[in-house]
Amino acid sequence: MKDVLVFSLTANVEMTKEICGYLGVEPGKIEVAHFADGETMVEPQESVRGKRVFVIQSTCKPVNEHLMELLVCIDAMKRASAAEINVVVPYYGYARQDRKTRARQPITSKLVADLLTAAGIDRIVTVDLHATQIQGFFDIPTDNLSAISLFGHHIRENIPNYKDAVVVSPDHGGTTRARDLSLRISNTSPIAIVDKRRPMANHVEVNNIIGDVEGRTCIMVDDICDTGGSLIAGAGLLKEHGAKEIYVYITHAIFSNNALEKLQNSCIDKIVVTNTIPLPEEELKKYPKVEVLSLGYHLARIIESIADGTPLSNVFDIYDED
Repeated sequence: MKDVLVFSLTANVEMTKEICGYLGVEPGKIEVAHFADGETMVEPQESVRGKRVFVIQSTCKPVNEHLMELLVCIDAMKRASAAEINVVVPYYGYARQDRKTRARQPITSKLVADLLTAAGIDRIVTVDLHATQIQGFFDIPTDNLSAISLFGHHIRENIPNYKDAVVVSPDHGGTTRARDLSLRISNTSPIAIVDKRRPMANHVEVNNIIGDVEGRTCIMVDDICDTGGSLIAGAGLLKEHGAKEIYVYITHAIFSNNALEKLQNSCIDKIVVTNTIPLPEEELKKYPKVEVLSLGYHLARIIESIADGTPLSNVFDIYDED
């Protein structure tokens, strides 16, 4: 970790402290200020000249503010002569705008990639991109960590009959993710798919379950939970088809509006999320169904591998070793 500095902006302060604890370093000193008119100023409070810098910032709500903080910080690091600028973006905002589904729509995830690259980053580390092809939007090294191995470890430790469970994808697009998780928990775990369509943003219709879930423990897995509509509708349909228990594993807990309340009151038995998007502890106490797993150790090992120049492949599957 020689000549390495790890900075946090405002989105992931607690996660950064955890990462730095694993790395045995102190978080870098940095000041983020917002002027009365909304302008953002980011200023490192220590020298970064010749240093390998890691900046940790999810572009979660408020998305544009957090994104602007990151861009301004990158510019400050570059102008302060940092030798290398690496950004760790646990949650990559605008990832759902990865293609044109109708005429005249933007591809905003590509725009964000261009902005970050133009600002001067040398590498980006993300977690469970909504569409893995977003890695191709960057012309720099891009590492997309998956939370699936962490989920698999948690399932093996906490669900007694996991070998007899069915892994469920909440839509056709998540089939690969469901298959990956099923292989992590048991080579014989079947998968099922919720047949759904989305007529407009934040509205979902579920029609059928592809696969046998009757009398089985179901483990739903997805990368993002925003309003919770897809998961709740899918879980209701699973219950109608005879599912015994329903566990949900989510990487990015956006939880817009009253999503937490709706999930707590749903037929879902347990909701497990990661800390890519911070959730206030006081708020979580109201919703006992929700459990948060930390990716701090995983990200610390990735930063360490990048700094040491060792393969990241050994880190990606670290929780498969148990």
